[in-house]
Amino acid sequence: MNVSMKSIVKVALVAFVMTSVAACTKKEVAPPPTVTPPVATTPAPKPTTPVPPAATALPPVGVAPGSQQDFIVNVGDRVYFDTDQSSIRSDAEGVLAAQAAWLIRYPSVKVRIEGNADERGTREYNFALGARRAQSVADFLTSKGVVPSRISTISYGKEQPIATGADEESWQQNRNSHTAIVSGAN
Repeated sequence: MNVSMKSIVKVALVAFVMTSVAACTKKEVAPPPTVTPPVATTPAPKPTTPVPPAATALPPVGVAPGSQQDFIVNVGDRVYFDTDQSSIRSDAEGVLAAQAAWLIRYPSVKVRIEGNADERGTREYNFALGARRAQSVADFLTSKGVVPSRISTISYGKEQPIATGADEESWQQNRNSHTAIVSGAN
């Protein structure tokens, strides 16, 4: 190879290496400018009456506030009892307090408290037990400020089970009180 040819090859090789190195380096790209939304200048009005905490949660999309579905989904419509008991369990107090707050928020709603029992025991005994359970719930709601004339009670005893099994799990589900909206819901 002659000298000029060697020079050309060297120059071409150097150019190739420099091009390769340049292609491998990262280019710094500036991030797009962030846009800050405008801040509202007028403060939101404050409610004139306090709203119970359970009633401040926004309902899921499609659930109308004050509707039966709102009551079931956001508050809960059923509490459970121990065997042969009609006293309110501690785990039911939160649900019942939320029911009372919801009913106070929607004063045109009337409810029926339905007392239920599991399949064990006589029909008469379970009707009486269901009535005591329904009355315990009604008493709790009125103690929290719900007007008694908006509440009625009924006992279904063991006649309307929600679980059909004959085992402890089914019996636990059937020892309940159900709060049913009978009128006034949206």
